[in-house]
Amino acid sequence: MSDLPLHRQLGLTDSENELIPRLIGRDPSPAELMMFSLMWSEHCSYKHSKPVLRRFPTSGERVLQGPGENAGAVDVGGGLAVALKVESHNHPSAVEPFEGAATGVGGIVRDILAVGAKPVALLNSLRFGELSSARSRHLFARAVKGIGTYGNCIGVPTVGGEIMFDDRYEDSCLVNAMCVGVVGHGDMLSCAARTPGNPLVLIGNRTGRDGIGGASILASAELGDDDADKRPSVQVGDPFTERKLIDCCLELAAEGLFVAFQDLGAAGLTSAASEMAAKGGRGLDIDLDLVPLREEGMPAPEILVSESQERMLAEVLPADVQRVREICTRWQLDATVIGHVTDTGHFVARHRGEVVADIPAAALTDDAPVYGVEPQSQALPAPIDLASVPAPEDLRAAWVSMLRRPNLGSARWVYQQYDHLVGANTIVRPGGDAAVVRLPGRHDAIAVTTDCRPRHCEVDPRAGGKATAFEAARNLACTGARPIAASDCLNFANPEKGPTAWRLVEVVEGLSLALEALGVPVVSGNVSLYNESPARAIYPTPVVGMVGRIDNAGKAVRIGFRNDGDLVLLLGDGVPRLDASEYLGRAEGRPPEPDADEEVALIDLLIRAAEAGLLESAHDVSDGGIALAVTESAITGGRGCQVTLPSGRRADEDLFGEGGARVLVSCRPSALPGLLEMAGMVNAAPIGLVTGDEVRVTVAGETLALGLDEARDAYEAAIPGALA
Repeated sequence: MSDLPLHRQLGLTDSENELIPRLIGRDPSPAELMMFSLMWSEHCSYKHSKPVLRRFPTSGERVLQGPGENAGAVDVGGGLAVALKVESHNHPSAVEPFEGAATGVGGIVRDILAVGAKPVALLNSLRFGELSSARSRHLFARAVKGIGTYGNCIGVPTVGGEIMFDDRYEDSCLVNAMCVGVVGHGDMLSCAARTPGNPLVLIGNRTGRDGIGGASILASAELGDDDADKRPSVQVGDPFTERKLIDCCLELAAEGLFVAFQDLGAAGLTSAASEMAAKGGRGLDIDLDLVPLREEGMPAPEILVSESQERMLAEVLPADVQRVREICTRWQLDATVIGHVTDTGHFVARHRGEVVADIPAAALTDDAPVYGVEPQSQALPAPIDLASVPAPEDLRAAWVSMLRRPNLGSARWVYQQYDHLVGANTIVRPGGDAAVVRLPGRHDAIAVTTDCRPRHCEVDPRAGGKATAFEAARNLACTGARPIAASDCLNFANPEKGPTAWRLVEVVEGLSLALEALGVPVVSGNVSLYNESPARAIYPTPVVGMVGRIDNAGKAVRIGFRNDGDLVLLLGDGVPRLDASEYLGRAEGRPPEPDADEEVALIDLLIRAAEAGLLESAHDVSDGGIALAVTESAITGGRGCQVTLPSGRRADEDLFGEGGARVLVSCRPSALPGLLEMAGMVNAAPIGLVTGDEVRVTVAGETLALGLDEARDAYEAAIPGALA
């Protein structure tokens, strides 16, 4: 047993332990202390990040629901809304990767379900240590298996995402999941409790001991050598029950049977009940003896904080309880009245005839201490001296080597484990800049992506934040979609350390500046901090999930070259540099800062050109530079090309340098005059044409050629080869 006092064992500070009695007017019981420890954890309360997050733009003409509910929602016309949310399941995935990643999918789906939306698409953003590490190979392979198993079983297509491998993620992998759903304007649900006397119905799985303490034990602390001891804190998923839960709850919602609705996620019943009560300015009275249990003899604290999956809590009208039970029984789900709404403002829990918790709901939620952060500014590095980077003796060999890197090669090994066609609405599949999903029963569509520039954020966090948001928007625009909303997942190390705090503040500022320039609001999000070990901290990794809208789904643009004889152009004024690039392989130097005017102009051009039918293909130039963009467009389309690249400082920089505001497009020769006229002030440089069965690139007077078969073999073998 630990010699530490109970509150320290639970993760509460001495000052927090002293504050609790002042808020509730007495000393808390052990059960209440555990409830506070979870609700006041970083994962649930955002106590270090809340002031920083207020910087985000959150309003706009399309915004129907911003931050504060389970998911945000934006108008896409015709009385339909799109709900979106991205969230982390990092620490559980580092301890038990299959279940950690699987339940991350389940949890984000229930966030979308909780606002009344039907889930229509899943994405994931994954970061692990180098695949030369046996531990990282295990974590990566099992996490992908968990995502695929859960997503495939629940029948929601996994349509996109991103992957990165770097030693900085060796001890703290990142598993972020995004879900998008659709809901009618008048059918959106809130978690706010409303009417005293209304019953509370617990729907779904039974409550067990899995996930107890996950929000504080795992998600709000650094990981160390005792990770294996934390496996009981990882939730266990049941995707077949989740599938039934989705269909059942959508049917209940369609009949108007929910007054308020909430997912049981982090901190379980404690979080769901206290947030419902506080959001509605009401109280809740719950009898824990009525909660269906998976394991006999669970004490009250365990029932209160269990994070068992596939559970929802609903406020319903008394007259509707029987109908709710009938529908749930048909779906083979428990539906149990466990309490009722009150007008006391307190969350009261009873067990075996005794009150075990009686806490003002606001004390658990709104009154959680907020510390903010204390940034310690860091000097920005100088750009790298190109002379310090040895030029390759063989440019062609360097090109093939880049294709074989797991960070740049095909992600097919990953996404072939996912069902990305279920639902029959996926138009643009995984493997491109963004996925495109038709809105059910309509002719328009949404494009979805997740993006981040971690190395850029490490060396110049404000510029890296800008680059992250602009890349997400460019990826959407490459399909012809206009960006309309974003959700963020801010993955950082310990915010109580000044350099990390500074990077957090600067990244959020950069993201906000870019999103304001784009007119894209942040409608939901998540923060995952303390992603570090005694040996190393992760890069600042602010994942942005972004949604765009395409008026005509049939005009969605893809990355692959389409026709022999098409012209290849490079759009934009981005300058390729090796600083913090994948070619360099490390966070060193200082990449060019994105120019907001150039980025917005390029994005607008892509959207207008797609709408006018002028583009045959479009592909963002990002990781790996233009050499990778050209090769990917050729491999995907099954057609070669001949291009001559603009000459810069050095051939390897021209080929592999990275810099924003550049997109590779192809068009029919007849479309070129219209495209050049539409481009206006945006640089639009013809650099070659689609032809043959090899990728032929002339750079700095040297011509390199790579057959499509050789390129495809190297590209497709990147991840499987590293796992072998």
